[in-house]
Amino acid sequence: MKSCGSIEEVRANIDRLDRQIVALLCERHLYVNEAAAFKKDADAVKAPQRVEQLIEKVRTTAAEHGGDPNVIEQIYRGIVSTFIEHELRLHRDMANEKGAQPQAD
Repeated sequence: MKSCGSIEEVRANIDRLDRQIVALLCERHLYVNEAAAFKKDADAVKAPQRVEQLIEKVRTTAAEHGGDPNVIEQIYRGIVSTFIEHELRLHRDMANEKGAQPQAD
């Protein structure tokens, strides 16, 4: 990171980073969609132990990059919570599709 000479330069850099972050979140979303097919039930989707492992990893990564682990944890808890809700919906939809009977003509 380099120092910026104006608020416009700061904003341009934030916009650049936001484009990259959104692209990565979209890629993560695709993997979440795939993960739903491998999980048998809502407990497997929620996976609290996995969530805590992930949080510990991002806290460590934040510290390694000079960030505030508490801020990054808060952001990631929001991301993970949102993706869990999305995955639960996908999982329910898949279960409903499997249970649906073909209709007679």
